[in-house]
Amino acid sequence: MTRRAKSGLAAALALALLVGFALLFDRQPSAGGEQKYSVVWFDVFDTVTTLTGYADSEQTWNAQSEALHQDLLRYHRLFDIYHHYDGITNLADVNAAAGAGPVVVDDEIFSLLQFAQQMYGTTDGACNVAAGAVLTLWHDAREAAATAESATAAVLPTGKALQAAAQHCAMQDLLLDQSAGTVAFADPEMTLDVGSIGKGYAVEMAARAAEARGLTSALLNAGGNVRAIGAKPDGKPWTAGVENPWPDAAGNYSTAASLATVALAPGESLVISGDYQRYFTVDDVRYHHLIDLTTLQPARHMTSVAVRCASSALGDALSTGLFCMPTAAGQALVARLDGVEALWMLADGTTLASAGWQTSEP
Repeated sequence: MTRRAKSGLAAALALALLVGFALLFDRQPSAGGEQKYSVVWFDVFDTVTTLTGYADSEQTWNAQSEALHQDLLRYHRLFDIYHHYDGITNLADVNAAAGAGPVVVDDEIFSLLQFAQQMYGTTDGACNVAAGAVLTLWHDAREAAATAESATAAVLPTGKALQAAAQHCAMQDLLLDQSAGTVAFADPEMTLDVGSIGKGYAVEMAARAAEARGLTSALLNAGGNVRAIGAKPDGKPWTAGVENPWPDAAGNYSTAASLATVALAPGESLVISGDYQRYFTVDDVRYHHLIDLTTLQPARHMTSVAVRCASSALGDALSTGLFCMPTAAGQALVARLDGVEALWMLADGTTLASAGWQTSEP
C-alpha cells in the first residue's frame, strides 16, 4: 500500500509559524482619495484569510481590519470542535457534554445550529452537521496519513466502523431550546462537525458586522470562501476566481490558475468545494474530506463545485451539499433557489452551469 498525504494548507501554515500574519499596503489612492490596503491572517479556521479594501486613512483601515479579525477569531474559537478555550463554551465543550444534558451556549452557536438544521432540510441531508461520528473517522485517517512516517501507516476507516458511526448522525437528535438557549443531544454518542458551514457562517456574520461599523469597500477571502463588502470606489465590482480543480499531466494541482472570474455584487459570495483541497492517497486512490453520507465514502459525483449567492453562509452549506449529491439533483436544487447560481466541474474536465451563472475568462 502506498500513501501520499496532501494539504493545500501546509505551506501557508508553515509560513504562519514564522510570521504570524503580514500586513501589505498598496498606497495608490482611488479616484475618491481612498487608499487601498490588504491584510493576511493565518490564525482563523486553519486557512489563509485575506482582507483587501479601501479606507480614507491607515488609522481607519487598521481599526476596521482589526475589528473584523477579532470577530473571525471569536467565531473560530466558538466553532472549534477540537479544542477548549478558557472563558467560553464552544462546540468542543458542547460535544463533550450535550449528550448528558442541555448546555447553555452563546447566541452565535445557537444561531449557527438553527441555520444548520435549515440547511439539512434544504440539501435533503447532504449537509449534515450532526454527522460528526462519521466525519471524525475520516478526519482522523487524513490526519494520521499526513503525519505518518511510513507509507504503510495510512489506514482507511473500516466499513464496520463507518456503519456503526452512521447510527449516531440523526439531525432530529440535535435538540435546540431557544427559550433556554441550550443545546442537547438525544443520542449521547452523537457529535457535531460544522466544517460544512462554520467558516462560511463566520465570514458572513463578520462581514455584516464590518459593514455596520462603516467598512464600505472590501473583499474578504477565507480560504476560498469569498465575500464582497460593497463595491470598489470607482463603482466596479469586486471579483473572485474559480480555481482550476484538475491536476496536470504529472498529477500536480495548481490552484493559482483560474478557470474564470466571477463579478460579485455588494454582499455576494463565491464559495467553492473541491476534492483537491484536503485529501490523502491510498493505493493511488484519493480520499478527500467531503463525505457522501449515503455511501459513507468521499463523494465521487464531481471534482469541484462553485456557488455564487447573497450569503457566504448559504454558499458554504450549498457547496458542500451540491458536491455530495448527484449533479442532476444539485441542478434541480439550484433551480429552485432564488439568487443562487452554481458551476459544476466534472472529473472528465467538462463543466455544467446553472441558467444564471455568469463568468468571464481569467
